[in-house]
This record gives sequence, C-alpha cells and structure tokens, in this order.
Amino acid sequence: MGHVYTPGLKVTEFTKVRKTRILPLKGNVLVSVGQEVKPDSVIAETFLPGKAEVVNISNKVNVEPKDLGMVIKRKPGESFEKGEVLAQTKGILGLFRSTYRTPFKGSLESVSNITGQMIIRGEPTPINVKAYISGKIADIIPEEGAIVESTASLIQGIFGIGGEKYGKLEKIVDSPEEPVDESYIKDEHKGKILIGGSFISANALAKAADKGVKGIVVGGFDDKDLREFLGYDIGVAITGSEDIGCSLVVTEGFSEIKMALHTFELLSKYEGIEASINGATQIRAGVIRPEVVITHPHLSDDKTAQKDMESKGVLLESKVRAIRVPYFGKIGKVVSLPPDLRKLESESKARVLEVEFEDGTRAIIPRANVEVIEE
Repeated sequence: MGHVYTPGLKVTEFTKVRKTRILPLKGNVLVSVGQEVKPDSVIAETFLPGKAEVVNISNKVNVEPKDLGMVIKRKPGESFEKGEVLAQTKGILGLFRSTYRTPFKGSLESVSNITGQMIIRGEPTPINVKAYISGKIADIIPEEGAIVESTASLIQGIFGIGGEKYGKLEKIVDSPEEPVDESYIKDEHKGKILIGGSFISANALAKAADKGVKGIVVGGFDDKDLREFLGYDIGVAITGSEDIGCSLVVTEGFSEIKMALHTFELLSKYEGIEASINGATQIRAGVIRPEVVITHPHLSDDKTAQKDMESKGVLLESKVRAIRVPYFGKIGKVVSLPPDLRKLESESKARVLEVEFEDGTRAIIPRANVEVIEE
C-alpha cells in the first residue's frame, strides 16, 4: 500500500523531550553530563566582538604619525573606560595640550605609524544560551552547547509568535469555548503563562504584553489582529524572533475556534506548575511547532512514564484535525482508510480517509489535508 505523509501534532501528558541548545558561534560550555538544570540555567556562553571604530588620531591631536607612540596612553590589546584620555600631547609648558577621550568603554586594537589611524573596539557583547526547560544534561556538544532531556507534558500548537519564555500556568477561563478579551488580563498575571479558551483579541494580547505576561495559549486568533498587533505582515518566514514580550501559542487555527478539550484539560491539570512556552513556527520544510512544555523531572528515570512517541502515521480511530478548507480546524476520528486513489474536485488523484467529526458528520478528505493529534 502506498504511503502519504500525515503530519502529527503532539498533545501528550508524558513523553521524552530533548532540546539541543547551541550557541550562534563557538564558546564555552558551562554544564556537564548528568547535571540538573532549570529553564534559566546558562548552558553555554560566548562573546560577540564589539563594534570597531577607525580614528585618525594623528589629526585629532595634531601629531605626525611616526610620533604617535609618544602621545598614546595605551598599548594595543589594553582596555580603557569611556571618557578616558587615550592620547594627549605635552603642549607648551603644560598648556595648549591636544587631548583625545574615548567615546565608549573598550580596548585599543591597533595603531599605524604610517597612516596615523588607530582602531578602537567596543566591549564584546556576551551571548548565552539557557536550558529553556527543566531537566538533565544528556550530552555535551564541545564549544557549542548541550542537550537537555526531561520527561514532560508536551502541547504543540499550529501557529505561534514570540520566543522562549517560562512561568507558572494559570487558567483564566472556565471552558475551552470561552474567548479572552481585555477584561481577563489582570496585574497579578505578570510572569505567568495564561490558559485561554477559543480566542484572544489583539487588544487583549497587547494588554498581556504590557502587564508582563510571559505567554498565552488559546484555540484561535484572527490573522487581521496579528497584523494589527505586530504592525506588519508575518509572511512565510520562521516566527519566534518577534520582540513582543508575551509569546502566543494557537492550538486550533485562525478565527474563533474552541480549544480541543483534551488540550484544555491537560493544560488545566497542571495549573500552578512552571512551564516553558515558545511561539516559534515554521510551516514549510523542517517544520517547527509552537509548544508548551511542562516538565516532570521526578519522572525522568521512570521507564513507565516514557512512552514511545514515534509517529505511526494515520490509523483507524486516529484523532485528526483538518488543516485545509472547507473543514479547516475541525477535529474528528478516522473511521475508514480506503486503499485506492480517489479523484478529487481538482481532477487530481490522492489517497483519502473518512473522518467522523465531533458533531457526528462525516467527510472524505485527502490524507495530506489532515494532521494527526498524537495523544
């Protein structure tokens, strides 16, 4: 029988989660194998070279290039403070001196006795990579980073914005059908990851960011509100780098869509527990899913808690979500898997499946137009 790839969306209470944490360029790894880490633990660090500035110091202090050695107060490689005198002439009887003060804190890189120029460089910018989730260090990648591993509850969404955050989960609705508006966002939600229902408005998301909320998980979001909130069209690029303060994970789709009951109940079960959230999304090759990760470090060595979450593809009774119109966002179970190719309205042929939706209706859908919800 032919095989059609069916993407999977994980919503599972116990699974092994491994996160590879890598520096953008080589540096120092600060952890060891077996070490326990928290989301804010620094895994590795490096330094980006500071901005270089070329200064015609010969003109600045009115000295011939060959005589610069007599007026510059630092040697190449030595550091200086902002506003420090880096070059100064003797003047006449101590008067009428020419002085050059540094515009920033940094170091002297080089001086040319031919061109009369010197290069000064600002302080290096520290870059570090944090663990993002609680767990143990499973492996080290020398000079680059490490792999963090933990048993966790994993909830993947279909779209998100904003980067990695962590905070305690707090439910702000009573049911997965309930939309979230500005009135739901309170001062006491600062530092929390909020569990919403079917929808959140752009104004509510903006208020959450203003109040210091770390993240929000909801069923749906309006694409027009997304443009309004960000101020630009997001296109097809990878999301996650938006500087918005509050990360958003959408579990169902665009528009007001009830959050899947299993997802809502799983998130609600761990209210008050610290979780990690990441809105990074890529829908093309190399799919990246937005996610909420609730780690259970005490179960890391419990083999009974570590379920094999290898995707088995779509099977009878598999729970699936339609990801194309006209059934976009609807959830159901697979009731039949016809083996033969079927002709579609577009006159093309594809393998299909029959889905029974939650309202009892059924539909024949191309297998590529659904994603498996792996519970």
